[in-house]
Amino acid sequence: MEKVILTNEKGERLGLEEKLWAHQLGKLHLAFSIFIFNREGKLMLQKRANEKYHGGGLWTNTCCGHPRETEMSEAAAKRRLREEMGFHCEMKNVGHIIYYTPVGDLFEHEYLHIFIGEYNEEPRINPEEASDWKWTDFDFLVEDIAKNPNLYTPWLKIVLDTFDHALLRSKISVPANSGFLK
Repeated sequence: MEKVILTNEKGERLGLEEKLWAHQLGKLHLAFSIFIFNREGKLMLQKRANEKYHGGGLWTNTCCGHPRETEMSEAAAKRRLREEMGFHCEMKNVGHIIYYTPVGDLFEHEYLHIFIGEYNEEPRINPEEASDWKWTDFDFLVEDIAKNPNLYTPWLKIVLDTFDHALLRSKISVPANSGFLK
């Protein structure tokens, strides 16, 4: 039984709750979303597997998930990126948002850490997690979500509506030869 870490609005851990139950009750819990760009500035999207318990068949950011009881968000983000998309890259936490939204008969209420990174190859998607992937122009994505919101996950729309786009596309200084958003 997978559990999520309950939190308060300061991001302080309060305990554990079974994942589905937390989503049924809309309890605030820790989560993360990853936005991977290539050197041309295109964003990697994944199409969630149809079998996912919510958001199945919808396009979303590169990867998202929840830290486990003993994990920090950065370690969890690296783990999930490998599990869902089959690769590893350097990532940087660029901030967080708190949001609440219905997703079908469930509720996402997340203290959401946002990570960005760079990767320039094709992913090796896990078919249990994602059914497809693509690179997309960031500005086109914002316009397409406005025109076709039913094709995208609610949390992707919320992040793009509430988080600073410049931070998502920022060129962050990192050590030489890292291949990270130079």
